[in-house]
Amino acid sequence: MRNFLKPAYILLLLALLASANSYADDRHKFRLARQLSVFNSIVKDLNLFYVDSIMPDKMINKGIDAMLSNLDPYTVYYPEEKSDELKMMTTGKYAGVGSTIRFHTDKNTTVLTEPYEGMPAYKAGLRAGDAIMSIDGTSVIGMSVDSVSDMLRGEPGTKLNITVQRPGTKKELTFRLERESIALPPISYYGIQNGNIGYISLESFTENCAKEMRRAVVELKKQGAESFIIDLRSNGGGLLNEAIEIVNLFIPKGKTVVTTKGKIKQSNEVFETKREPIDTESPIVVLVNGQTASASEIVAGALQDFDRAVIIGSRTYGKGLVQTTRPVAGGGFLKMTTAKYYIPSGRCVQALDYSHIIDDGKTTRVPDSLTNVFRTAAGREVRDGGGIRPDIEPRGEEISTLIYNLLQDMAVFDFATEFCLKNDSIAPAATFTISDETYAEFGNFLKERNYSYDLISAKRLADLKKIIELEGFGEIVKDEIESLEKKLCVNLEHSLSHFSNDVKVLLATEIVKRYQGQKGEIIYSLREDTDIKESYALLKDKKRYMEILSPKE
Repeated sequence: MRNFLKPAYILLLLALLASANSYADDRHKFRLARQLSVFNSIVKDLNLFYVDSIMPDKMINKGIDAMLSNLDPYTVYYPEEKSDELKMMTTGKYAGVGSTIRFHTDKNTTVLTEPYEGMPAYKAGLRAGDAIMSIDGTSVIGMSVDSVSDMLRGEPGTKLNITVQRPGTKKELTFRLERESIALPPISYYGIQNGNIGYISLESFTENCAKEMRRAVVELKKQGAESFIIDLRSNGGGLLNEAIEIVNLFIPKGKTVVTTKGKIKQSNEVFETKREPIDTESPIVVLVNGQTASASEIVAGALQDFDRAVIIGSRTYGKGLVQTTRPVAGGGFLKMTTAKYYIPSGRCVQALDYSHIIDDGKTTRVPDSLTNVFRTAAGREVRDGGGIRPDIEPRGEEISTLIYNLLQDMAVFDFATEFCLKNDSIAPAATFTISDETYAEFGNFLKERNYSYDLISAKRLADLKKIIELEGFGEIVKDEIESLEKKLCVNLEHSLSHFSNDVKVLLATEIVKRYQGQKGEIIYSLREDTDIKESYALLKDKKRYMEILSPKE
């Protein structure tokens, strides 16, 4: 015989559960109030009795940063003086001189790496390679890049003097600049490639980037584009609403793109496409890599879930968290994780579990064996956790030790600076190549600087040698080890010859950027890009494209 609970018992049970929840909530509030009281008491005692005067702003800000570091890297406090950083992240706008900068170890100061065309630094005559000596009379030698960046930024219309040491000149040069509002374009380049393929490089999801994307797609279609490549590689994301608008360009009205779920009711939202799309038929490839994150993963994942695009590249970063900003007393802002997002198939791409931080401060990653299977609109199998898995993963070549060190040491950057001093112009990016003569000059440039670097293989051999000696085999393999030690030393000529193709691409990319800007750099890089070549082949093969978007039996 079945036992049924009487209504009275059900009401009693519900009352007990409500009472338990209320008790737990009250206890939590009590503990929070107690700890805030402890913190307040400590600050007061330090202010009254500490041997020296304390700096309350600096001390409390550090305390806030330490507290937030126990949550996730996206929950960050921006005091009033740093609120411009948050504004730049969301709008892509800031006030400054309009140039990227980097610390140059050999020069022990910050150098300009790319003055943007039409911006204050460019208009004043500053060039890539100029080493900044002082700003408004204050020396910046040895100063961090962040500190120099803070000095370069300011209110629009304010002026500053920048003194630089330019390669090829003996005297220092001083330039007078006026800061302007700088708006970084969300789309760095778009154009027709390989006959009838529209290529779009989307750099960020800042304000109005969806409008820029719409304009790019429309213009490319007018120019004859029959398919598209949307490049989201190294795009760290941005505004959620812009991502949804971009998906809406290719997906019909009324489709759910993202669902967010958080602790409070206001964090639970469903975002649908609200407009008529501009293209639901043209084949699309979306390029991704390990730095494709957040809003970029929403676009890539939604187009994959709707079987609207083929994803090519390497697995994305895996950021499935949503942040909102709240004003804080004193004029600052708290950017805080308030929800997780779920794309059309129902999966969340979050890779790291910040609720379980290991003792050393590291977070655990969701193993592939524990991820769950979801289905796309057509029934294809996709998984949650660990980012977006591409439909095609071209086997990319690993970066050699030589290439890595040339980039880190800024050797290619410095050679490009000297190249520009000797050459007034170069061929267009689409046809420019590094001649054998220029490559030989680069080799001599490195030799004159006595360029060298550490070989990973030599380090590993040294470690192996120690292990062999500990295990008592030192004398037995002594001759072999010594033979390897003699061979595993930097032979610059051999390395430059063996990796000549890679080094030439590196040189050409930097040189083209100096003459033709970011647009020229992208045009050149497309010629050597493995993912791009794979995309061209796929978009020309309609049968294979459709097979990838169809569920496997």
